[in-house]
Amino acid sequence: MNETLIDLLLSLPAVLLSLTLHECAHGYIAYRLGDPTARDLGRLTLNPIRHLDPIGALSLLIFHVGWAKPVPINPRNFKKPRVGMAVTAAAGPITNFLIAFVSTFFLLLSYAGAEKIPVTSTVTSFLSLFLFYLFRFFYLLHIMNLALALFNLLPLPPLDGSRILSLLLPRRAAFWLVRHERAIYIFVLIWMIGGSYFADLLLGVPAIASSPVLSRLVSILSLTGWIGGAAKRISARMITLFIKIPFLA
Repeated sequence: MNETLIDLLLSLPAVLLSLTLHECAHGYIAYRLGDPTARDLGRLTLNPIRHLDPIGALSLLIFHVGWAKPVPINPRNFKKPRVGMAVTAAAGPITNFLIAFVSTFFLLLSYAGAEKIPVTSTVTSFLSLFLFYLFRFFYLLHIMNLALALFNLLPLPPLDGSRILSLLLPRRAAFWLVRHERAIYIFVLIWMIGGSYFADLLLGVPAIASSPVLSRLVSILSLTGWIGGAAKRISARMITLFIKIPFLA
């Protein structure tokens, strides 16, 4: 079977799990802080259909950068609305980092198992192949959650990072972000979808491609590119940390 197709099939459950746990974390923390809105609307559930945003899920599947249907939150139910919103927002990316951290253990465990099985029969060959696909699933889950966490920490509405930033901004600036959320959201979509193509176009110009400074500046245009690069660097550090565990080496 084509490897791209296999990765696509393995990515489907990874997308559903990542987005579901991300949104559940928002709803659960909001509930613990005094806002029952998500619970009352049936959003404190592990049913992925309740959290699915088709465009965001497709984006996560293709670009490893995406979003789910936002959990409804009423900040007036918090004792300290701005603090409550910031803490609730932070719960999503923190959950994604935790998923990425835990999946590192399982991806290395499945890889080590596949490497140590001698392929001497149909059964052992099948088991080795199964463990390899298990490794691929956990790697996709791992890298996807790192990218999802980094993307959501961007300080731009309607992403979680903007809710966290609002805690640090003067009230007037925070209200400005809320007022222009729709326009900024459209900008983020355009940046995410078209930034990579525009960056590739500019990097095709010899004067830009040959200049380390200009090429670095142009690479910022590729939102998915630099988030993916940052996710891979964090991934390498996590894997290096886990490899120190004797039976995963």
